[in-house]
Amino acid sequence: MAEMFRNEPPIDFSRRDNRERFAQTLEKVRAQFKEQSRKRTTGAWLDSVNPANPQEVVGRARVSNTNQAQEAIERTRRFFPEWRRTTAEERAEILAKAGRIMRDRRWELAAWEVFEVGKGWREADADVIEAIDYLNYYAGEMTRLGKPRQTQELPGETNVYFYEPRGIAAIIAPWNFPLAILTGMTAAALASGNCALIKPAEQSPVMAAHLMEILRAAGLPDDAGRLLQGGGELGAYLVRSPEIHLIAFTGSREVGLEILGEAYTHRPGQQHVKRVVCEMGGKNAVIIDNDADLDEAINHVIDSAFGYQGQKCSAASRLILVREVHDRFLSRLTEAVRSLKIGPPEDPRHAIGPVIEAGARERVMRYIRLGKKEAKCALEMAAPKEGYFVGPVVFSEVVPSSRIAREEIFGPVLAVMKARDFNQALEIANHSAFALAGGIFSRSPADM
Repeated sequence: MAEMFRNEPPIDFSRRDNRERFAQTLEKVRAQFKEQSRKRTTGAWLDSVNPANPQEVVGRARVSNTNQAQEAIERTRRFFPEWRRTTAEERAEILAKAGRIMRDRRWELAAWEVFEVGKGWREADADVIEAIDYLNYYAGEMTRLGKPRQTQELPGETNVYFYEPRGIAAIIAPWNFPLAILTGMTAAALASGNCALIKPAEQSPVMAAHLMEILRAAGLPDDAGRLLQGGGELGAYLVRSPEIHLIAFTGSREVGLEILGEAYTHRPGQQHVKRVVCEMGGKNAVIIDNDADLDEAINHVIDSAFGYQGQKCSAASRLILVREVHDRFLSRLTEAVRSLKIGPPEDPRHAIGPVIEAGARERVMRYIRLGKKEAKCALEMAAPKEGYFVGPVVFSEVVPSSRIAREEIFGPVLAVMKARDFNQALEIANHSAFALAGGIFSRSPADM
């Protein structure tokens, strides 16, 4: 039976023994890089590199072509009736066992994330424990939801409702939460009796391979879930396939909207309407009211705006300061950001690591150059030349209609705007094409 759900606690890195253990785990994982690289044989391969040191190959994954993707679709299609007949309790036990295996390997998995996607220690650990939570949560919820329930009592009738799987799920996941989001979308599909074709981001193939290894060790049948490694063309093939029943996607708004359009185009041979679960980007605002606790707000704004280099759809990328606190808060914020150290994330002293790849660095730098034309650059920190680093940038005197205030940048860039009062701050916050997350720091009951 699945365990009762409880959130997995994070590692307490304030303890010296935990810091020493994780440092040793990083060394052990790095020693495996050469072994991973030797696994290359014939065919197309995907190299995963350390974004803090692109010369260092973290691992390699075999690329799936469209013929192999079609074979995987056919195999999961044939296996679906058997997986569908598997009881909710049996499916839940596989996920719960996977959660236990992942818990046993959490230190190693977090270390792999540090190297493959450039997460800092706490960010990497948080991603792993979120993945554990997904496995346990969906196992428990499917056990609860899997039982048929009576709707009403009428003489001579049996009235119950129950949940049925749809078929084959295409899981298209991002690199910025390479284990948690991939695990969550996959676990939800498998728990509910769907077969899953798992297409991770091409920047994080190693973490996906670890997830598949864990699911197999937990007893997941080969054709209930299959891993397909590759780029955007592979994801597009799955989205367009008439044999895919549902698509779970997390990523950019541009790609998400394209997926929605393609998925709802009915194709020859398709006997169903596809369903899409689509979580896209954000341009999130944080408001600092005139009576906010500035000490508290400074810490949280820095964590949100610059944690994992701002590479989260939930990152604070717009900061709206009510006029009375604007100058004081901006001055304190820039000094606090100036104290952040930049460098390879395996060193815990570095609060800012690399962005994911060279293309990402260039996109962020283009926005920084644009921001210098649209606003005032209050702070720009120098970054190491080696690796895909971008130093944190804070822009002030930003106009709400400017591009740096409207477009998702996905990097350590913060746009600061001034509002005359709290009501105008709300108006500025809502002046966005995105609607994902936001925050308010205020001690006024009238404003909350």
